[in-house]
Amino acid sequence: MSSESYDCFDLNATIEYISAELNLKSSRVRASVELLEAGNTLPFIARYRKEATDGLDEIALRNIEDLLGKLKELAQRKTTILRSINEQGELTTELRKLIDDCMDKKVLEDIYLPYKPKRRTRATIARERGLQPLADLLLKQQALQKSKRETLQAFVNAEKEVPDTETALRGACDIVAEAWSEDSETRAYLAEQSQGYGRVTSQIKRGKKSEEAAKKFEMYFDHSERLDRVPSHRLLAMKRGEAEGLLRLNLSLDESFVLRKLNQQLITNHHFEFRQELQETVEDCYQRLLLPATESATFQGLKELADEEAIAVFGKNFRELLLAPPAGPKVTIGIDPGFRTGCKVAVVDGTGKFLSNTTIYPTPPKSDLAGAGKVLVQLIEKYNAELIAIGNGTASRETDKFVSDTIKENALGVTKIMVNESGASIYSASEIAVAEYPDLDLTVRGAISIAHRLQDPLAELVKIDPKSIGVGQYQHDVNQSLLKKQLDREVESCVNSVGVDVNMASAPLLSYVAGIGPKLAERIVEHRDKNGIFRNRKQLCDVPKLGKKAYEQAAGFLRIRSGDQPLDNSSVHPESYYVVAKMAKQLGVESKQLVGNATLASKLSPETFVDEKVGLPTVKDIIAELAKPGRDPRSEFKVASFAEGVNEVSDLKTGMVLEGSVTNVTNFGAFVDIGVHQDGLVHISELSNQFIQDPNEVVSVGDIIRVKVLDIDLDRKRIALSKKQVAG
Repeated sequence: MSSESYDCFDLNATIEYISAELNLKSSRVRASVELLEAGNTLPFIARYRKEATDGLDEIALRNIEDLLGKLKELAQRKTTILRSINEQGELTTELRKLIDDCMDKKVLEDIYLPYKPKRRTRATIARERGLQPLADLLLKQQALQKSKRETLQAFVNAEKEVPDTETALRGACDIVAEAWSEDSETRAYLAEQSQGYGRVTSQIKRGKKSEEAAKKFEMYFDHSERLDRVPSHRLLAMKRGEAEGLLRLNLSLDESFVLRKLNQQLITNHHFEFRQELQETVEDCYQRLLLPATESATFQGLKELADEEAIAVFGKNFRELLLAPPAGPKVTIGIDPGFRTGCKVAVVDGTGKFLSNTTIYPTPPKSDLAGAGKVLVQLIEKYNAELIAIGNGTASRETDKFVSDTIKENALGVTKIMVNESGASIYSASEIAVAEYPDLDLTVRGAISIAHRLQDPLAELVKIDPKSIGVGQYQHDVNQSLLKKQLDREVESCVNSVGVDVNMASAPLLSYVAGIGPKLAERIVEHRDKNGIFRNRKQLCDVPKLGKKAYEQAAGFLRIRSGDQPLDNSSVHPESYYVVAKMAKQLGVESKQLVGNATLASKLSPETFVDEKVGLPTVKDIIAELAKPGRDPRSEFKVASFAEGVNEVSDLKTGMVLEGSVTNVTNFGAFVDIGVHQDGLVHISELSNQFIQDPNEVVSVGDIIRVKVLDIDLDRKRIALSKKQVAG
């Protein structure tokens, strides 16, 4: 066969499959796939190609893209398998159809297993000793032409290391066991039993119970639960314990029931002379081959599902962090708290430009409250600072109290806010930070980053590897490539939904704009530094290697404030500027008079402006944008007020009602920062008086909520909180 005959990717069949799987019209799927295959980005398709996709949003487009990618991988694997089987001379029409029709990668591998090149096993050794014909005889289970002894004696050969009939029979049974273990129907039956009735069991390994690291896995020392009921976070916890060499995980099935069924399925001739030996082989096949293979496949499948579920949670949490309300363009003092080395202080102006830095020592061991206070007051007054951002790491509560006291004592009109500093140290030592502030110590860069996070969380967080920012539990245990893909997608989505000021944005921020990427982002910044600010979007085409495709994808997401064209500070795409001109003409005004004028925009009838290039969805979007051009989708900036005198876990008392900020949402609840260096957990059962299946129904990362302290475990530093028990 030619290599082309192995090609298993059928675009039409793929579109129909995706359509059925996602319950979408095939026309919408086809348009989406064609746009994706043409190199268009998800944000661009979602916003500017609504007519083609019939308004599919980014989530739907992501699902299409992901499934398309999986189907392409499956097709490539089929091609490899078909080529391999054909080279062995084993490819039949029936087998080819079986492979072509298969849409499950695990089932595909089971089909391929009998033909897959093998490592040296007991069965391969037996084959080398000439025992395959005997194994075939056992597999057929037909009446023998000779006695059992005479049949076996024919395969005794000392030169081939088969000295007696017992060795011959044992070797042949090894081949039979392997053949049974590779049967796709048998493997499917075991998978069905596992998924429907299997249990995961977890035990502490011998000698590990007393180890300090084992304490956090105490509930899994002797644990068992049904596989179909184990939640993702518990599975990931057990897998982590296994990875750390503390726990032993196993799959538990009803062995007597499964063996009885396997005997019925595999031993078809109850009068066969070797029936007793085959029954023993069934048990050997199950214990040595089928059960370990099923256990491995089952746990792999569960892990994949748990990863997908956990990564979805991480993505949502990360999105909330990225879209946290910005404090805005105000002079801000960033403080990176510390004890022995003091608190690093940095001042940035409303645009984020670095102005000054110093170090103060208000915390132990120096505790120079007076000196530190004097310096802080001078900085506030000198630069007219309006905000103080305090990192929430080591010494944060002590620093927070010092700043609070200083503000009160000096009646200063400045607002202090505790800022999540996760990943700030990673940024401080990164190439990006070195390039931005080559002459500053990394601790000062950290203070600058903390200030920037308050001014505009999105613009600052894009400089940090998403995995360095705390977005969920077990993030280091899940598939890292899938996690990176999900988090990068969230960054791209958030950046493009907010829009980017091309004249102020850093290269890392610009790199996430649809169609740009890291290299082109650097060229944009270089061009801006060399030639001055961009006066209009068209000037982007002057940037080296920024071609028509990149411009098409990016233009609508880039903002130019106070430029030559008012529409350049909106999400109206340049390809639709002519529509705005038609609207303005109908109203008897100039285009620039229409931008930002909600009263005029309300007089427009969308249907009037539909033509062969733009449909009704796009026209409606244009009118909405004209009413409120460049509107920031992020919510209003708010801060949590931590209770005075509650700085450590030891300060907490059962029954206290405190205000805090949601830092993380998982499937089992929400973690809340209440200002004691240790987040408390509001279990899902304590989130709402109404039954909820998902904590995201009632809370999101960044929410400011009031909670009641239910329990404090000082030894393990665990705090149990309740949201539903707080009145109002």
